[in-house]
Amino acid sequence: MTKGKQIIIALFSTISCFIVSNYTFKHYLAFLGILALPFVVKRAFLLCIWFILFSYFRLHEAMPFLEPFKIPKLLALACLIGLSWQLWMNYRNFKWHPLHTWLLCFAFWVSISCVFASNRAESFEMLSGNFLKIVLMVFAISLLPTHISQLKKIPFLLFLCGLLIASITLYNKHYEIGLVEETRVTIGRAFGSMLGDPNDLSLVLLFPLSFTAVYIFHGHIISRLIAMLISITLLAGIAATESRGGQLGVISVVFMSLLLRSKNIVTPLIITVLGIIVLFITSGIENRFVSTASTGSIDESAMGRLYAWGAAIKMAIDHPLTGVGLGNFYNNYYFYSVHWDGRNHAVHSSWFEILAENGFVGLFIFAILLIKTFQLSYRLLKRLKRSIYQPLAEGFWLGMISFSVSGTFLTQGTTWPFYILLSLLIATDRLTRNSEQLHQKDLNHGS
Repeated sequence: MTKGKQIIIALFSTISCFIVSNYTFKHYLAFLGILALPFVVKRAFLLCIWFILFSYFRLHEAMPFLEPFKIPKLLALACLIGLSWQLWMNYRNFKWHPLHTWLLCFAFWVSISCVFASNRAESFEMLSGNFLKIVLMVFAISLLPTHISQLKKIPFLLFLCGLLIASITLYNKHYEIGLVEETRVTIGRAFGSMLGDPNDLSLVLLFPLSFTAVYIFHGHIISRLIAMLISITLLAGIAATESRGGQLGVISVVFMSLLLRSKNIVTPLIITVLGIIVLFITSGIENRFVSTASTGSIDESAMGRLYAWGAAIKMAIDHPLTGVGLGNFYNNYYFYSVHWDGRNHAVHSSWFEILAENGFVGLFIFAILLIKTFQLSYRLLKRLKRSIYQPLAEGFWLGMISFSVSGTFLTQGTTWPFYILLSLLIATDRLTRNSEQLHQKDLNHGS
């Protein structure tokens, strides 16, 4: 590339940064944005990692004093500027991934469902305000890293953020802050945080648990002990939410982590069963099952899910192709549920959420996207075995398992968790395509 073209691109990026910053934030932030442009371009993926952490763990909601700084928006802007710059300068190094195609197919169908939604204004607000941003950031996260070593920072940062959220969870539990149903802990419920739902809070804590469960078996003794201590803290935080979906996610993570290291299935089963007993007793969730057994009927929470799932099926039958539209399940609950208790309810299932809001076609496309993501994660698990990146691949695999299990009971079909995993898997696959070269680098590293 000629020097003149580089100058033009640099000038164009600087002007674009100024315009966007001036439009979005105050004038002094636009000036700071121009000064920070060289750092943004050079450290774009580092900023992208922090965007992942803020978006997934909702750090600005867990620590409300960060909210006025609009950190997620600033980080997203920085990521997009960095991605634009790299696409201009190194466009030949970027390769389209098949999962990008399936993601765009699903995004296209979600957009079609908005056109035929029962409340178009609500659907298009959700589409532009949330889902399209997620799709855009999938491309940023999956394309920004230029070397696989950049991804090695992610588990450590997940440990820190998971420990922070788990500590706040236990603090709220101890001082009875934001409790639901008298005992279930939340974070930021008073101002509408996503962590204000104990089920969503448990899912947020499951992702770092997927990595700590891996690093207990990797590295030197001190790092293993640290991973074990963080795992215990995360388990205590999940137990405090009393989320049955979260408990099932924990069980799946523990079982699959042990199964990866066992030659038979008996030992993982025995250890997992013993862990289940301890987990249920310490979390207090057994009281919900005991109550159900003693009364001979399903408790209110479980019945609420069954009513919501039934309503989702009816919505899909009534609108088989496109569903009721993105974000429209809640508003349509009254018209399709067989039980009305005076208020609408969430669907509490990622699969039924997509079925109701995007129809059978949307669920079919999402299922293909999910299956192909699982296939990619499994291939990476095999490809990176016995390499220095094996813990990373195992963490992604356990993350996919925990999302799929807990997502059956949590509404996460069009929010961040799955799509962050998807983008990180694409990035890992892109950077480790040539397994022979990777193996050779590991041998050189070891020598």
